[in-house]
Amino acid sequence: MNAETQREEVLFDSARNLKDPLQRQAFLELACAQEPELRAKIEALLAAESAAEFFFAESTSALKSAVENSSSAPASHPADGPPLADEQVGTCVGPYKLLQKIGEGGCGVVYMAEQEKPIRRRVALKIIKLGMDTKNVIARFEAERQALAMMDHPNIARVFDAGALETGRPYFVMELVRGVKITDYCDANRLDTRRRLGLFVQVCNAIQQAHQKGVIHRDIKPSNVLVTLHDGVPVPKVIDFGIAKATGARLTDKTLFTAYEQIVGTPAYMSPEQAEMSGLDVDTRSDIYSLGVLLYELLTGRTPFDPKKLLQHGVDEMRRTLREQEPQRPSTMLTTLKGEELATTAEHHHLELLKLISLLRGDLDWIVMKALEKDRTRRYETANGLAMDISRYLNNEPVVARPPSRLYRFQKLVRRNKIVFAAGGAVAVALIIGLSTSTRLFFMEKAARQRAVAAEQLAEQERANEAQLRRLAETREKITQATVLLNQEKFDDADRLMSQVSVTQPTVEGAAVFRSLGEYYALQNQWQKAAGRFNVLLQIDQLDGWDACTLDYLRCGPALIELGDANGYEHFRQAAIARFTGGMHPFADRIVKISLLLPASKKLMKALEPLAEVTTQSFSTNADVNADIFLAAWRSVSLALMEYRRGNYVKAADWCQRCLNYPEHIAPRTATARVILAMSDQQLGKTGDARSELVQAREMIGNKFKSQLERGTPMQGFWFDWTFARILLREATGLISPVGSDSGTPALPSGISGPHQ
Repeated sequence: MNAETQREEVLFDSARNLKDPLQRQAFLELACAQEPELRAKIEALLAAESAAEFFFAESTSALKSAVENSSSAPASHPADGPPLADEQVGTCVGPYKLLQKIGEGGCGVVYMAEQEKPIRRRVALKIIKLGMDTKNVIARFEAERQALAMMDHPNIARVFDAGALETGRPYFVMELVRGVKITDYCDANRLDTRRRLGLFVQVCNAIQQAHQKGVIHRDIKPSNVLVTLHDGVPVPKVIDFGIAKATGARLTDKTLFTAYEQIVGTPAYMSPEQAEMSGLDVDTRSDIYSLGVLLYELLTGRTPFDPKKLLQHGVDEMRRTLREQEPQRPSTMLTTLKGEELATTAEHHHLELLKLISLLRGDLDWIVMKALEKDRTRRYETANGLAMDISRYLNNEPVVARPPSRLYRFQKLVRRNKIVFAAGGAVAVALIIGLSTSTRLFFMEKAARQRAVAAEQLAEQERANEAQLRRLAETREKITQATVLLNQEKFDDADRLMSQVSVTQPTVEGAAVFRSLGEYYALQNQWQKAAGRFNVLLQIDQLDGWDACTLDYLRCGPALIELGDANGYEHFRQAAIARFTGGMHPFADRIVKISLLLPASKKLMKALEPLAEVTTQSFSTNADVNADIFLAAWRSVSLALMEYRRGNYVKAADWCQRCLNYPEHIAPRTATARVILAMSDQQLGKTGDARSELVQAREMIGNKFKSQLERGTPMQGFWFDWTFARILLREATGLISPVGSDSGTPALPSGISGPHQ
């Protein structure tokens, strides 16, 4: 049998197994593209088979009728009642006319329908099957509808509309995908491995989009990944989110419950944790496993575990197999094929079997087996990570799935620089020949050796660069994942993820992650963790503007003091002064203020003088500052604290009064000014005035800390502004109302008495 005849048989068998005329037509359009004669031959064979089946069906019906008519006592059967029927073709569901039933799942029936208004188009319309409209099925159906509505990706079937029948059964309308299973398309068109991987990367991108929207598919398999043609270009489409699980927000208001020991998904493509019991602990890494099975099938034509053998001994044995038995590597699987299976697989991949095995052995084996890890913590973290590793393979770059040995890295270097290494080899051969002919060629050999040394140094540098790029890529991926978790308010999960990487390079995205984590722990009074995250933040926020950078110092300083880390705070303020001294910074007052939160040495006060001078000059040289009440009032607080630490209590009191005289009052700023004014009055001997200001400040700060501290806003005051005021209040209380005083001043309210709350 020649290859052409074998291909015709494969196409005929695949087409005759598709009972749905629409799917059969789509399959022939894809498989026989640009080959009208081949399509006509296949259609003729299908027509002949249909006629033969009709003949035998008519003969059987006539024979059965004759037997029944000749029977003297026909058997009677109890009436079971009329069977349930689905919606009839031709009826209208809302603005959609049902044209043809094209599919049926566990709880839904899919029709091809036509929409007349406002635009004319054909769509796929899915309705819950009659007799299946239980609360659980309706909930799962609505979950699919909501999951698809959240998607917006060219490789995911789009949702157009949704509604309910007069009986109350819901339906939704989605894009009509005229395509065939991805495995059938690849086999029918004899796609090579590179083109199969290209289609698979698009599938990974679609699943990544779903995961970012908080949805797990939970049933990834070839029949749920259809390939259609767009202007002659094959495009995979992911369909059927019917058993999707929401990872974040709820997908439906109805109860969606997976019963104890209920299996959700298709066994051959199911992850070990999904088959374990109820699947309540399934996350996005379950889809990574299913993608690994799909990739395995695209490369070998087989699933890791035979579907029939998997269920041959019952559900418990199936679960044990998925949990404990390791699958064969793809290249090893191909070596077990025999006879016709060998020829068919080689034909589908348009490649000799031995070459196919050699192609899979190595990187592709590593990639597939990493996706199929039993321990989900060792799989790829995201679908994007799997797609990126396949892209690295296609570009002859080291893959993450394989531990890079020196030989392996050198092989990749040679593949990427074939011309350079070929030229080096030619030079080496020429040198060997030239040694026997003349002294002139001896010098050529010496020069060639120098070039070889340079090439080796270049290769070593490239290896170092590759390792650095891999680490940076992994760090960027972790930061992206942490950002998604923070958006879902999963702060502890994001913190654990960031603890796995070392972020040392300046990065805006990384700074945003550590800033959010530090503020989260600060608002929880977990000062140890907050100070740790802020310390990392100060190392990597080199790319933000002066406003953001100086605010980060205002966050870190109070956290160190509340933690009780006096040495840490001393190093912190010295580093802050060193970083911002030497320029006309618009936010120099913030560094002055945060550096004087505790009493300072003469040396540190001397170092702060340039920044204080910049702050003072801003009132006389910058009209915008005088006009901006917000900036002017805060800078008055910083200068008041600077004068108080210098011992200039009269000037300190004047700056406090200037702050309080501004018309726009921000509560923490006013409280801070009153605390500094109270301490200045006490130092000037105005005990009565000092106590009056202290009582007002204590009341404002105490009322704020009676409840949970919030992040705040610029116009309301941030959490660190209130913490700043509370720290100074402790100092003022010790100065004005020391232990044993008969001043009658009330004690500090609960919640502001100490640093370790």
